[in-house]
Amino acid sequence: MLRLLNLELQKLLLNRTSKILIFVSFILPFFVILLSSLKINVFGFFTLELGELGVFNFPIIWHLTTFFASQFKFFFAIVVVSMIGNEYSNKTIKQNLIDGLSKKEFILSKFYTLVFFSLVSTILIGLISLCIGLYYSSYNEFSIIIRETNFLVAYFVKLVGFFSLCLFFGMLIKRSAFALAFLFILFILEWITFGLIVWKFDASIAEKIQNFFPLKSMYKLIDQPFQRIAMTKFPDKAELAYDYAVHWHEFVIVICWTALFIFLSYRLLKKRDL
Repeated sequence: MLRLLNLELQKLLLNRTSKILIFVSFILPFFVILLSSLKINVFGFFTLELGELGVFNFPIIWHLTTFFASQFKFFFAIVVVSMIGNEYSNKTIKQNLIDGLSKKEFILSKFYTLVFFSLVSTILIGLISLCIGLYYSSYNEFSIIIRETNFLVAYFVKLVGFFSLCLFFGMLIKRSAFALAFLFILFILEWITFGLIVWKFDASIAEKIQNFFPLKSMYKLIDQPFQRIAMTKFPDKAELAYDYAVHWHEFVIVICWTALFIFLSYRLLKKRDL
């Protein structure tokens, strides 16, 4: 595993564009820190400071930071589709296979790289969240601090799942720009299918089915935290209540999609004439 990972990292770090995108991918999560220090002047009457509103208290901070950090995953998605596109355009995929790398090892090297960068990103977000929480949070009990750290696990699984989808599109299309376009097409197709199900049945059934779609299932791992924040400020508003927790079945759905995308990527490479 380490041999395959090291081989892939060398390829990425020798490519200037990949290095820049990887750097940007790891720098962007630090904008969460800027969010914590954001001060909003409300028409000159008073200044609203997010850090003083309690939104960075434990355990809600794990939910908030992982949700915002996951919005930056598109930058590393560019790296994923680019590393496949470069393999085909530079003929390095054929050279690797000639040099003794099996097709299975080739796909595994890509997958290990996705897992590695997802893990590094998760650790980074975990440390950022912990530091912000320790600075702003009104609660410092260990049991409260570690509560809901399962959002970090959800963040990790979400990244691996999304990057595996990007890997599959990269293998399918072989060109970076078109592979990224397919992500947008898939997003549109999911919502068109959702609309058709609503038209045929009803919204509740359509929503349950939609939660099994690739992009939607990844999104559902970490639901938006804004409604939850509003719930803490207006606890008497029953209509604000919603299920924001991370559920085991959501993990299973995304993990199944991840396994399918990796398997399909391997099958494409195995059947394709290089």
